[in-house]
Amino acid sequence: MLNDPHSHGLWEMSAPAAPQTSSLTASLTADVIIVGGGFTGCSAALHLAENGVKAVVLEAVEVGYGGAGRNVGLVNAGMWVMPSDLTRTLGTDYGQRLLTALGDGPQYVYGVINKYGIPCEAEPVGTLHCAVGQKGLEELQQREAEWQGLGAPVVLLNASDATAKLGTSVYTGALWDKRAGTIQPLAYVRGLAKAALAAGARIFTGTPVLAVERSGSNWTARTASGSVTAPWVVMASDAYTRMDGPWPALRQEQVHLPYFNCATRPLSTEQLAGILPERQGCWDTRSVLHSYRLDHAGRMVIGSVGSFAGTGHAVHRAWAKRALAAIYPSLANVEFEAEWYGKIGLTADNLPRFHRLAENVISFSGYNGRGISPGTVFGREIADHILGRKGAEDLPLPLTDPHDAKWQKAQEAFYSLGAQVSHLMPVTF
Repeated sequence: MLNDPHSHGLWEMSAPAAPQTSSLTASLTADVIIVGGGFTGCSAALHLAENGVKAVVLEAVEVGYGGAGRNVGLVNAGMWVMPSDLTRTLGTDYGQRLLTALGDGPQYVYGVINKYGIPCEAEPVGTLHCAVGQKGLEELQQREAEWQGLGAPVVLLNASDATAKLGTSVYTGALWDKRAGTIQPLAYVRGLAKAALAAGARIFTGTPVLAVERSGSNWTARTASGSVTAPWVVMASDAYTRMDGPWPALRQEQVHLPYFNCATRPLSTEQLAGILPERQGCWDTRSVLHSYRLDHAGRMVIGSVGSFAGTGHAVHRAWAKRALAAIYPSLANVEFEAEWYGKIGLTADNLPRFHRLAENVISFSGYNGRGISPGTVFGREIADHILGRKGAEDLPLPLTDPHDAKWQKAQEAFYSLGAQVSHLMPVTF
């Protein structure tokens, strides 16, 4: 499990059982075919099924196999980019619409959790964006000003107040976003899938889609042992889109950023004393950032950019131990219980995409490391569009065509190697 890219590490161990599903072995008809069983696909299936639409999810491996089951579990509001950059890129109308949708996203996620009783260690207590040095503090000052200008409940804590929230004095401040929080991500996506199944959706796992072809006025998704025919197709595979599957353009427009997590054994009461007393999730302002949080069993989960493939495993694991000791010296000798990694799909402007790939074939993708809240919200938006409640012009992103990422392979190699080089350096603040 520790160095297995097919494992979700700790999340697999601590999540409720996966929903009862099987591979597709028949030819079916439906109203909507959804390719991908992550946050977007399961949310879309749930919202469609609740409105009487026959939705079929085709997942290549298992529910939450991709980014949905491999991230640290921060339910963030907004994207990485500054709010002003977002409106400058998208224009005022779409920019404000997206800011509203994503700013309200965490509240929507926690509403879904409460509505369906999803057991996923929900902690709607905010997140802490931690400033490294004066440069990091200045970045957070700008973020605070922009978000407060939009009426968002964000507060920049000084070094002393940040220390009280974090239990460490290594940061120069922290931006507390009270809209946000944390969850156990694999448990959450499995809960979405179970709710979708209960509403009438059908989910097939171990069922890679080999091709999607026109079938009269419909589309047919073909798999190794079956097919589904429907008027609509939703591509919800994001960073796990395959080059040998349908619409590989979705893979070609993204640069993959590897990201890993390491989880300690449950900490003792003495070790936990003073550390994240309110259980906020954290990440910092470094370009090669750190993220960390406590789970309900008292494990510290710490992660950063990098892959456990090849030499990366030893380098990044050693870094995680040094970084944890630098932030919390009392945890210097704590052993890791689980380790895992996945990949993030980056777009050129760090914003997600809404595509019409063909007639009645749509996708939201390119979450840039912010998949939990946007994935849930965009799944709902997809359902509203298919149901006729919203036209393409009413959605929170403009309709665009996929465009190949420039220097894709070179950027991916640079990120992977650069992360290793960065993690060989001493951990300083």
